[in-house]
Amino acid sequence: MKTLILIFCIIPFLVYSGDNELTEDEKSADWELLFDGKSLDKWKAYKKDSISSIWSIVDGQIKVDGKGGGENGADIITKKAYKNFEFKVEWRMPETGNSGIFILADEKAEMIYHHAPEIQVLATKNVPSKPSYHNMAGSLYGLVQAPLNSQKKVGKWNQVKITLKDSHLKIWQNSVLAVDIIIDSLEWKKLIAKSKFKKWTGFAKNAKEGGALGLQDHGCVVYFKNLKVKKLD
Repeated sequence: MKTLILIFCIIPFLVYSGDNELTEDEKSADWELLFDGKSLDKWKAYKKDSISSIWSIVDGQIKVDGKGGGENGADIITKKAYKNFEFKVEWRMPETGNSGIFILADEKAEMIYHHAPEIQVLATKNVPSKPSYHNMAGSLYGLVQAPLNSQKKVGKWNQVKITLKDSHLKIWQNSVLAVDIIIDSLEWKKLIAKSKFKKWTGFAKNAKEGGALGLQDHGCVVYFKNLKVKKLD
């Protein structure tokens, strides 16, 4: 019985065949695989020459081990920039924690989040008593709150899809539309005016030119897999 229980506990966290691969439909639609389960050669450290050792590959998953310390940690970004795109990624946290997925990143600011909008990656044991864009995974951090029905329990894989086309940003989490907003629209400007981003010159200003995709070190253990991107006309 003990052996059976051990197997049952391990299985949910294994990477199944088909992970980190493009389907035939994706290949024909010109998707790009950003992680093949073996290397991080399509990624680089933010404003550094080499990727920190806190990032590793474990069982075909990208793992950040949580020792980077967040503010002085080691975020990573794609070597390529993307303007109009569709980006898919899956993430999970084995315990409660906080991290993020960035879009439109550049290396001009001191910290990546000074210019790059962040999609909240976060795991909590209980639904927050006061849900907000700070404590709900899938939210556009600091601006737009994701809905309750887009959340999963700690340890579960979450599927995120992000599209950006002509400054129109949409974010889905677990097949639920969490964010739908046009960057630099009147609604956007009103949200920015009430946020800390109003003080950060250059925030989300790469929407027309494009920027890199990024993954955050926030001092927490996080796993990522199935990172894929497609350029949109």
